Amino acid sequence: MPVSLTYADTSPSERAVAVVDVDYAPVNALPVQGWHDLADAVRAAGRDPGVRCVVLTATGRGFNAGVDIKEMRRDSGHTALIGANRGCAAAFAAVYECEVPVIAAVQGFCLGGGIGLVGNADAIVASDDATFGLPELDRGALGAATHLARLVPQHLMRALYYTSRTVTATELHTHGAVWKVVPRSELRTEVMELAGEIARKDGTLLRLAKAALNGIDPVDVRRSYRYEQGFTFEANLSGVADRVRAAFGAAPEESR
Repeated sequence: MPVSLTYADTSPSERAVAVVDVDYAPVNALPVQGWHDLADAVRAAGRDPGVRCVVLTATGRGFNAGVDIKEMRRDSGHTALIGANRGCAAAFAAVYECEVPVIAAVQGFCLGGGIGLVGNADAIVASDDATFGLPELDRGALGAATHLARLVPQHLMRALYYTSRTVTATELHTHGAVWKVVPRSELRTEVMELAGEIARKDGTLLRLAKAALNGIDPVDVRRSYRYEQGFTFEANLSGVADRVRAAFGAAPEESR
């Protein structure tokens, strides 16, 4: 299973912090089922009445590289595309709608679908080697601008989206999107410290606070992301997505 759910003891009497870890070699680019598994794990953690905070982590070189493009290429129709879009929407929504705060612990690369996860999280702690970006236009796809816009100002979001460039964790820290940047060796300790501080609050009040903050959010992230996905379907139906993906697949490895 690429997704696991465990609990961290924050007091002698309860397991108030749940840890959802993604481990799908080589780069945590999840297949369709993996996105649904991630959604299920986050929702299960949030439903647990003893949990007061969820930490979203990943094992390996990077946090998340988006969808499994190889799975897309093996599909001669649109089943994998539809499945990936639904899976990503489910996972992003699970993070946003989790009944308790979700903290993303990001190391290495956070690309594509990874932006959807961290953009919907309540807080981000990152290692000093972490980079964030949406290479969608280089992959024949669209989407997750909804979530990148929650991390950086509007004009920077657009420039990053059009160029497929990445930004560092330190740059995001200057915009207030990343809580703290630490060496990779200290990432786990730092994120658990923040999670523990949150988990010491009253559990019922935390759940009310999460619902209240979502309720005053100026953007309906579900609707906004679903709108973006419509253009992904158009790109695929028109053939432009296949053309771009084919060019990406033919590019030398070092240029990707």
